[in-house]
Amino acid sequence: MIEITNISKTYKMASHKVIALDNITLRIEQGDFLALKGPSGSGKTTMLNIFGLVDVPTQGSYRLDEVLMDGLNAKQRSNYRRKYLGFIFQSYNLIPELNIYENVEIPLLISGVKKSVRKDMVENTVEELGLKDHIKHKPGELSGGQQQRVAIARALVKKPPVIIADEPTANLDTKTGQEIIKLMKELNERHGVTFIFATHDELILDLMKTIVYLQDGRVLKVEKGGGTTA
Repeated sequence: MIEITNISKTYKMASHKVIALDNITLRIEQGDFLALKGPSGSGKTTMLNIFGLVDVPTQGSYRLDEVLMDGLNAKQRSNYRRKYLGFIFQSYNLIPELNIYENVEIPLLISGVKKSVRKDMVENTVEELGLKDHIKHKPGELSGGQQQRVAIARALVKKPPVIIADEPTANLDTKTGQEIIKLMKELNERHGVTFIFATHDELILDLMKTIVYLQDGRVLKVEKGGGTTA
């Protein structure tokens, strides 16, 4: 589903270069539940940005659903993001003036989905995330865990093949964070959607199908569920 080959990313900082990713090759199968694990500065966020077509590598190739992403312009990358990708952020990124229905509806509005179709898609997704009773509430009226459920609903509503989650438990207490990851795992198994996380949270790693350990922009090792090194 996702394949990167010899990907490197270099940033210019004043008079020197910073190597964020160094010659990484990795394949992620559809339906995986994968965590990028490593200390700050290891390259996790840069990898998510490349997977999410937010940033482009300095060198190497990236295939999404067997389609080569190299050389796409900004509009083409935006079109692929809209079609294939959903995003979940640690700070939720909900619009405070909008209620839950309206926040979840945003990706469908951007994609031009008809109003009658949007209504069913939003209501079904909100119900699946356990938020039916809060659908007219605004984010400020919800707990952190509920807000993250809204963010998950917004990412899931258009049924993307891949959801990218950047530190989704960082602003949650331990119990709520584990509940949120278990919920995502249920959605992963129910819908076959691929989840790619960047995380510092050791407690969620046991739920992962794949763990990619990064350090200094390189892959140290890849572990499959049960701790067997691949």
